[in-house]
Amino acid sequence: MTKEIIPRKTIYRLSQYHRILQRLQSNDVPTVSSENLAKTAGVKSPQLRKDLAYFGQMGTRGLGYNVDALVSRLDQVLGTTRLQPVALIGVGDLGSALLKYQGFAREGFEIVVGFDLAPNHRHHQGPMPVLPMGDLAREITERQIKMAILTVPATHAQEVTNQLVSAGIQAILNFAPIILQVPDQVVVNNVDLALELENLSYFIR
Repeated sequence: MTKEIIPRKTIYRLSQYHRILQRLQSNDVPTVSSENLAKTAGVKSPQLRKDLAYFGQMGTRGLGYNVDALVSRLDQVLGTTRLQPVALIGVGDLGSALLKYQGFAREGFEIVVGFDLAPNHRHHQGPMPVLPMGDLAREITERQIKMAILTVPATHAQEVTNQLVSAGIQAILNFAPIILQVPDQVVVNNVDLALELENLSYFIR
């Protein structure tokens, strides 16, 4: 089956399973049952089995899942068998913090270049190249980057997104508090921290 017919929520849950399995792998746990994996991921075991069934038979009845084999299979499915290059656009306070985050490589991603209107700003000191926005299209094309993180102000987010799409970006992690307009073939995941806090505030009243 192709990626297009797999529900987006299933792909999200696969990432959750992958993270849990990596922790089991690091603790030398050889197998895990569907019930235990589902419980840790916060889903029902039938849902887990349905999600994994999109990619063929992975477990053995009565024995569960081989952790190493399932991690390897999910690496292939999620495209993390090698470091996926990522571009970061907007290297202010949030962007600088993301540049310094060491956890991306463990999950199969590497921010290889940043872009900013003021590339020589003090925030940008470090080994990662931070280039002017005028270099964006050329660098993304030459480096064959397909994924970008967007941390620019909302007033500029759509304009920058249009540049990214024209340069060949296929997936965007958007931190700007705006709904981006993109072609059907481009995927956007939105991270609105203020919205998440607002949602949480409901539960503490």
